[in-house]
Amino acid sequence: MSVTPRRRIRRAALAGAACALVVTGAGLTGCGSEDPDAGTNGLGKLPADKIQAKARTTAQAADTVRLHGTVEAGGNRYTLDMRLKADGGTGSVAAQGTTFGLLRVGEQLFLKADSGFWSHDGGDAKAAGKLADKYVKVPQSDPVYKKFSGFTDKDVLLGGLLTLHGTVQTDGRHEQAGVRTIRITGDEGDGGSLDVSLEGTPYPLRLVRAGSAGTLDFSDWNKDFALEQPPKDDTLDYGKQLPTS
Repeated sequence: MSVTPRRRIRRAALAGAACALVVTGAGLTGCGSEDPDAGTNGLGKLPADKIQAKARTTAQAADTVRLHGTVEAGGNRYTLDMRLKADGGTGSVAAQGTTFGLLRVGEQLFLKADSGFWSHDGGDAKAAGKLADKYVKVPQSDPVYKKFSGFTDKDVLLGGLLTLHGTVQTDGRHEQAGVRTIRITGDEGDGGSLDVSLEGTPYPLRLVRAGSAGTLDFSDWNKDFALEQPPKDDTLDYGKQLPTS
C-alpha cells in the first residue's frame, strides 16, 4: 500500500511528539540512537566510583568555592553560607536561633555577632556589649577556634563532606540551577547523594548527606573573592580566651 505525502508528514509529526514526551525521573531522554552524553563532558559514561573520585579531585584542585545549606555536626544543625579559598574563608553561620559571621585570613580567625549571641545562655552582658558587631579575634587556644575554624577551611570541609557511604551507584541524569548533572548515591540514597556537573569541569553541585544530616549546594567554583583582615577600628582582641556563652 502506498503512503501519501500527507500521511508521511502526519507520521513524522506523531513520532516527534512521542519523542518530546519521553520523560523519566532522571530528566529528558533521547529518542532513537541519540547519544544522551552528546554535548557533555563525558562524565555520565563513567562508573559511579570514577565519578566520585573525579568530583573530589576537581573540587580539591579548585581555587575557590561557595557553599550554602545545612550541616549537622556535634548534635547541632548549622546553616552555612561560606566562600572558601586556600588561605581562609568568609561568610555566615546560623545555629540555635542565632547568626554570626566568620572570617579567617591565614591562621587568624575572627567572629562577628550581635550582643544577643554573646549574652546567650546567661553570658556576661557587659562583655557582650563590648563584643557586639565587632570582629573579635579568636585565640587559637580557645575551644571556639577549633570548633569553627573548620567552617572556613576549604580542604577540611570538602574533604569531610564529599563522601558517600556504602555501595556507590549512578542514579540518572538530573539538573541543578540549570546545569545538567549526573547523580551518584551511596546505598541507593541511604548513604547520601551527590550531583556532579555534566557541563564543563565536573564540579560537585549538590550534596545530600546520609542520615538526613543536611543538604549543601556548591557554586562559584574558581570565582575569586576578596579576603582581607578587618579594619582595626572594627577589630577587638579579647585576649587568651573568649567569654563563656
